[in-house]
Amino acid sequence: MGEIRLLDCTLRDGGYINDWNFGHDNLVNVFERLVDAGVDIIEVGFLDERRKFDINRSIMPDTESVGRIFGELDRKSSMVVGMIDYGTCSLSNILPAEDSFLDGIRVIFKKHLREQAMEYCGELGALGYKVFAQLVSVTSYDDGEMLDLVRLANKYKPYAVSMVDTYGLMHQNNLMHYFKLLDDNLDPAIGLGYHAHNNFQMGYANCIAMLSNKIERTMIVDGSVYGMGKSAGNAPTELIAMHMNASLGKDYRISQMLEAIDSSIIQFYAPAAWGYNMFYYLAASNDCHPSYVAYLMDKRTLSVRSINEILGRLEGEKKLLYDKNYIEKLYLDYEKNEINDEEDRLALVKVLKGRKILIIGPGATMESDAARERILDYVREEKPTVISVNYIPKSFRPDYVFLSNSKRYLQLASKLSRTRQMIIATSNLTETTDGAFAYRLNYGSLIDLDTDIIDNSLVMLLKALIGIGIDKVSLAGFDGYSAIKQNYVREDMEYDFIKDKAKYLNSYVRGFLRSVKDKITVEFLTRSRYSDRL
Repeated sequence: MGEIRLLDCTLRDGGYINDWNFGHDNLVNVFERLVDAGVDIIEVGFLDERRKFDINRSIMPDTESVGRIFGELDRKSSMVVGMIDYGTCSLSNILPAEDSFLDGIRVIFKKHLREQAMEYCGELGALGYKVFAQLVSVTSYDDGEMLDLVRLANKYKPYAVSMVDTYGLMHQNNLMHYFKLLDDNLDPAIGLGYHAHNNFQMGYANCIAMLSNKIERTMIVDGSVYGMGKSAGNAPTELIAMHMNASLGKDYRISQMLEAIDSSIIQFYAPAAWGYNMFYYLAASNDCHPSYVAYLMDKRTLSVRSINEILGRLEGEKKLLYDKNYIEKLYLDYEKNEINDEEDRLALVKVLKGRKILIIGPGATMESDAARERILDYVREEKPTVISVNYIPKSFRPDYVFLSNSKRYLQLASKLSRTRQMIIATSNLTETTDGAFAYRLNYGSLIDLDTDIIDNSLVMLLKALIGIGIDKVSLAGFDGYSAIKQNYVREDMEYDFIKDKAKYLNSYVRGFLRSVKDKITVEFLTRSRYSDRL
């Protein structure tokens, strides 16, 4: 049976959490603890010529910098490696291995770069390094592509080829499929490794599954202490070591790993927690790049169900190669849900035409006693038809609720079902029960594709009212946005991105109101940044 080796990548993969700024004392402490724990291979960071040397960071422009940080430390029996993302560190920045603190270099690359990257691995090998070919997003390889990679590996003979489950998609069946394909076809002298991510909480279990195989070649499993790493994090080194001690006759000193966690790693967890969460589950369950999930979640208008349905429309190579234009089109196509709303518009004409209309929004002013009194006085005196927007006021019941935001709808759904509110909804929303929407309006005709936030709810409702001939409305609770104050009646309604875009959003709505002033008169009952009079 071949040798089994444990590799720790905390100082490299963990650096995605803190921009590799561990601090020099922590870099030294983690390294020395891992050495004393008996970890076989320690990855000390990235080599990236685009970054300047910083003694506090484990991302370094060249191999000489590695020595400046770690060179005085005793590695004992541990192998020390660094990592290069292919294309970010030229050979001119790499000293020969005999003059370097590094014993090996791991090279990560996407499959379409495999020919050039494997040639680069060969050049690093010629400098005397143990070279690891790291197959980014291994699940994107079909069998033919994997066998072509094997051909290249057998030509350039790296120290090891590692399966990198970049997006945490692997379960044991596909892990073992790739494992067997590589083990059956790689030159026997080439080791076989696995680097897990924990999107499905499968990292540790998959490491155990791989280690259960008795093969003749060297096997390498990656971990990071406390699972610290990109996205959902890695398989925890201390857990893998525990298993290897119990089942494979190893003698790693886990107490040293725990000391590293307590003294150097735990401080980075609270500000930027890593590990399993819904975000990474959505990415993994749809076999897609996490940036697609981030893009859709940043919209802040989509329910999780809607996000999942849009991700389900991703196809082919696009799934793992992020394309903003592609996901934008899928989002717009999904949201449009084109319908013929002519009958509903005619029905709205009958109930709204000739009526005074008051539109109420969820601005923070709705918590003001003075504002509430003014609104109640207006309602008593003018007896308007009241339409609230993605919100139900506490002080009185509106005649209609306008819904354009899936997330807000789901938050209100139980209350709406109890109060039997009349709902005017845009076509991007799906009814939770049959017949919940009294009127449905075509979403695609109300959005504005020429602005950053295409679906401002007030703008959409005003467009709809203009379209059915309403020429005057009063507004309350549409405060506009502040970069420093609470914007909504409830703190849990706030969107993270709003405060960054407050000035832009206020300017956009003011511009819209000016552009339609010949079609509709808008009166503000409460203070608003949308009003040119402020």
